[in-house]
Amino acid sequence: MASEIFDWIRRSASVHGSRTVYSGNGETVTFEELDRYSASVATWVAKRSDIERPVAVMTGRHPYTPACYMGVARAGCFYAPMDGDMPEARLRQIMGVAEPALMIADREHLAIAEALSGGCEIAVMEDILNAPADAELVCAREASVTESSPLYMIFTSGSTGVPKGVLTSHRSLICYLEGLNEVIELDEKDVIGNQAPLDYIAAVRDMYLPVMTGAMTVMIPKNEFAMPDALFNTLNEYKVTTLCWSAAGLEIPAKLGGFADVRPEHLRVIVFSGSVISNKYLRIWQDNLPDVTFINQYGPTEATASCTYYTLKGKVSDDTVLPIGKPYKHYQILLLTRDEESGKYAAAAEGETGEICVKGPCLAIGYYRAQDQTDKVFIRNPLNSDYPETIYLTGDLGHIGEDGELYFHGRKDRQVKHMGHRVELAEVEAYALTVDGVTECASLYDKAHELIYLFYAGDQTAKEITMRFRADMPAFMVPRRIVALDEMPHLPNGKIAMKELQDRIK
Repeated sequence: MASEIFDWIRRSASVHGSRTVYSGNGETVTFEELDRYSASVATWVAKRSDIERPVAVMTGRHPYTPACYMGVARAGCFYAPMDGDMPEARLRQIMGVAEPALMIADREHLAIAEALSGGCEIAVMEDILNAPADAELVCAREASVTESSPLYMIFTSGSTGVPKGVLTSHRSLICYLEGLNEVIELDEKDVIGNQAPLDYIAAVRDMYLPVMTGAMTVMIPKNEFAMPDALFNTLNEYKVTTLCWSAAGLEIPAKLGGFADVRPEHLRVIVFSGSVISNKYLRIWQDNLPDVTFINQYGPTEATASCTYYTLKGKVSDDTVLPIGKPYKHYQILLLTRDEESGKYAAAAEGETGEICVKGPCLAIGYYRAQDQTDKVFIRNPLNSDYPETIYLTGDLGHIGEDGELYFHGRKDRQVKHMGHRVELAEVEAYALTVDGVTECASLYDKAHELIYLFYAGDQTAKEITMRFRADMPAFMVPRRIVALDEMPHLPNGKIAMKELQDRIK
């Protein structure tokens, strides 16, 4: 049984034809062109790779990128999106995990793709989009795909110092989009304003909702988020109705005085996620757009973007604590507590804080080539002894309030949400220890000021450590406060005294 996503592509091409599906960088792709381009990409991939193999795609944030992703899928393979602007060391880690069968790169990123390829064949995107498609071959490959086949692999921070490839199936994405659109109700009259990089999990809705609903996605220039007037003018120019942005993406224009001269005129729904939003800046949006519906989403990459939502019922005040709400269709949420001595799980009592766990068809397949890590968090439901049922342990804590809504309480381990990204503080530490002269270190997070701290002992300078991070790690993982200590504080058992360090940043 072929994936329903392929039906969306063909049906939208037939129904919407020459209408624009993606726009950005002064270029557009129509629904017909998306079908044709993705078939050409599928033909190139299918002639060179077996089914269900990873294909690395490094094509930037522009309207042709979704055609590359969907073309890989139509060839029966799965894509691993890569941001060519990341430090080369990080990209090499990703390539080391993925070991892709093929690569697709645009001309802008061809040089870095060639440096990373390890000898695998590379297609230049601009050369294959208009190449002849083999309809019979593409049809055969599509027929080989089932809804449980992998669709994409998105990389997240890993506590071992190596990024994890989260492998997600066709069915999981389809179920997520169905649940989301049941709430936001997009159709062919809607225009989505894309903020997220296309290699990031949040972008899946901006790319796939149009072929599902007939809506259009506009890829907003990155620099405009620091220029509220330009940003809002773009939203008005394209008559954008829908934003699915990170909390940080909403906060920036509000911080910079947005709405003073220009306001978005066509918005009807704003969905935000990725971290806890500041009530101060959310209220600015609400004050200026009183008729817009605001929705708070929550969910990890392992549950296909977001699994719960809360539709705001009024304006927030300074002391409002927003719920993360209730599950979308196709999701179920469990709150579990764990006895540290026995290791046994139990359902959290009414009002009790527990670990947020997710079950349902939207769960990821697991981590690519990392069975041990997969087994730690994708476990059999301990509350169901009758048959095997998988749940995902998010590592997040929450409780059900008296209003029946789910409330978020942060992480139970050392993973943080920073600038809309998940960051393992253990990975920050693991990298710091590779810097010559750093003998010991600990990383902490100042949530109030959104700062990653790195405390270290050794004879290296903070400036040199910063330069090393900037050379090899994504910008969102570079500590903004690096503090040199004569020696790290320790507990009697030899462990670093994290509480003492935490007190230093208060």
